[in-house]
Order: sequence, then C-alpha cells, then structure tokens
Amino acid sequence: MAVRLSPMTGITGLSEKNNFVLAIRDADLIAGALRRALAEASPQERPGLERAAALVESTAAATETQLRARWVRSRLAAVGFTGDIASVAAVKALRQAERKLSLLAAVQLQREAVADAAAHPE
Repeated sequence: MAVRLSPMTGITGLSEKNNFVLAIRDADLIAGALRRALAEASPQERPGLERAAALVESTAAATETQLRARWVRSRLAAVGFTGDIASVAAVKALRQAERKLSLLAAVQLQREAVADAAAHPE
C-alpha cells in the first residue's frame, strides 16, 4: 500500500553477505490524493474515504523500525509461518520468503520485529 520494502543487493559494495532493506514511503502522495477526493466527495463516499485517510495517516506516522517489523510479519505470514518470531525457524522462513536476503539482514530484521512486538503488543 503506502510502504514497500525491498532487499537491496544491486548497489556497488553490497553483496549477498552485506545487504539491507530499503523502505520506500509514498504515504504523503496517497494522503494528498485522499484529501482531494474528500474535498469532492458525496456524503455517501465520505465515511469510506475518511477511514482510508486515517489508515494512511497511521502508516505515515509509523517509524522505519515499525515498518520493517510489519514487513517481516507479512513476509512470514506469506510463507505460512505461525511460530515464535524470535526463533531460528523464523529467520529460516524469512529467508525462504525473500531468497536474496542475507542471513545477517534476516537476523537484524528479526531482532527489530521482536523488539517492536515487545514495545507495541497487538
């Protein structure tokens, strides 16, 4: 939706053993489009657009760490992982979901997701 995370390995100096995940944020563009739509919306359309605007604002307010943690959880869910996010199996599942992700990057992302889960329990 408003955030895309991509493993980066094609940049000079980075390799399979040394990569990172880049967060691309476009929530501001989406929020602007929703504001314009709200300005022209009929009374029937307003509730849905207002809800969409609130969702975009909450995504825009998230920190990079929170975004990466959400991404990790979504990638784990995509491969059917339902175990402990702090486990070795979670790292393995994350690397299965994102084959170009290095072990180092997967462990770092896992640590951030575990810390985020502790700081922001759902």
